[in-house]
Amino acid sequence: MTSTKRTAVVTAVGALALGAGLGMAGLASGAPTPTPTTTPSTTQSAGPTDRPGGRGGHGGGLRGASASELATKLGVTEAQVTEALKAIRDERMATDKSATTAPDPATRDAALAKSLAEKLGLEEAKVATALAEIRAAHDADHKAAFQTKLDGAVKAGTLTQAEADAVRKAADKGVIGYGGPR
Repeated sequence: MTSTKRTAVVTAVGALALGAGLGMAGLASGAPTPTPTTTPSTTQSAGPTDRPGGRGGHGGGLRGASASELATKLGVTEAQVTEALKAIRDERMATDKSATTAPDPATRDAALAKSLAEKLGLEEAKVATALAEIRAAHDADHKAAFQTKLDGAVKAGTLTQAEADAVRKAADKGVIGYGGPR
């Protein structure tokens, strides 16, 4: 190796070592990164989509239905529905710890309707009907939004009409979802 190359290599290695040393010193002397903390909440946040449990709606088990919609259909207050859902969730969390598989949706929906009816002092059939109506309306909204999105993709040239039709057919058959919260 020639003297010039050797000098260049030694200089480069030295610069890297110096840079690494300065970087480590900066990290060590800088202010410590604050540790994230959680703040316990006394109520279950309805979130931006107004569903118990936040965005996904998992806290209350309504799968897309909001407490206010359900309250209106049942003729009770939103606070009553929210409290009933919280109590049902708390009971389920206390008893379902050993469950290894989730029940099928129909069984889960029937159990929710029964529990809500008991907590609210209403007929189970009335609660089940209200839940089904709300879910059907939400599903129709999702399907319409999905179709609008497909139409936009065809108009923009992203998809052909045949491709959009195939995607819609796959969604209709349950192969893919319509998108959005369910």
